[in-house]
Amino acid sequence: MKLLKLVPDNTNIHFLKWRVPFYVVSVLLIVASLTLTFTRGLNLGVDFVGGQMIRFTFERTATAPIASVRGEIDKLGFGEPTIQEFGKPNQLSIRMRLPEGSEKDPAIAERMSAKIVAAVQAAHPDARLDGNDTVSGKVSGELFSSGMVALLAAMVAISIYIWVRFEWQFGVGALFALVHDVSLTLGLFALTQLEFDLNIVAALLTLIGYSLNDTIVVYDRIRENMKKYRRMPMPELLDLSVNETLSRTIVTSLSVLITLVALLLLGPDVIFGFTLAITFGIFVGTYSSIYMAAPILIWLKVNASSFIPQESEIDRQERLARERS
Repeated sequence: MKLLKLVPDNTNIHFLKWRVPFYVVSVLLIVASLTLTFTRGLNLGVDFVGGQMIRFTFERTATAPIASVRGEIDKLGFGEPTIQEFGKPNQLSIRMRLPEGSEKDPAIAERMSAKIVAAVQAAHPDARLDGNDTVSGKVSGELFSSGMVALLAAMVAISIYIWVRFEWQFGVGALFALVHDVSLTLGLFALTQLEFDLNIVAALLTLIGYSLNDTIVVYDRIRENMKKYRRMPMPELLDLSVNETLSRTIVTSLSVLITLVALLLLGPDVIFGFTLAITFGIFVGTYSSIYMAAPILIWLKVNASSFIPQESEIDRQERLARERS
């Protein structure tokens, strides 16, 4: 049986031919994304700005009426709730942002939650209240800071690992590629104002892992080819390495995208932001491995001799004899 090949053997695409314009565009996109993030800001969810969490169990139904509950809460005018199953199918949790002024006057949040509980129980007499908790804005702010520190720490630790595993230039290239991926994803959420919560932080950490994996595959092939083709110009060697790993990159990306597209179209609303972040990250992560992590090795002047094992005198004489012949 003939195997399906998405990429022909011995491809010779000149990826690095356009490295300068692609780098300029990417740097501009990074600057625009960070500017948008700091000026317009992210639409932080309840996890990061504080809010009310109310949990119900519907004792007479097999599944919780999420759509009906959402409509009843919308009528109260407190904003859009985040509603999802919590535990069993007949249990759900409702998360609401804290209303303005609740930090100074906790009674405001208490009145909001009381109205929500009353509205749900009036429409659904079998709704049993399981919990009614308030997360303060201060605690949520600390959670947001911890999440950002976790992202930065992961990026720096990964770069140090690649520095030790290869050379410092490779670590710089990997770090720049990760900054590119995370910045563009943050810019997407700042532009669309989709809710940014703990799920998105998890998506960014997943994106960092995916992008790193793709970058290391390319870097490992570059290192192997630097040992084999010591006199090949660096742009040609990078093109060769990317082409040799192209089939693996496309197959891996398509396999992940099939699942992600299904989740985007058919998945619940509560994971839409998470799925969108990873889907977008697949594209920018693959792009950065080729056009961010690889070309920077040329400008940082990677020394190929550091990857060439020291040859013995006998091996040197044999090599010189072969070259003369």
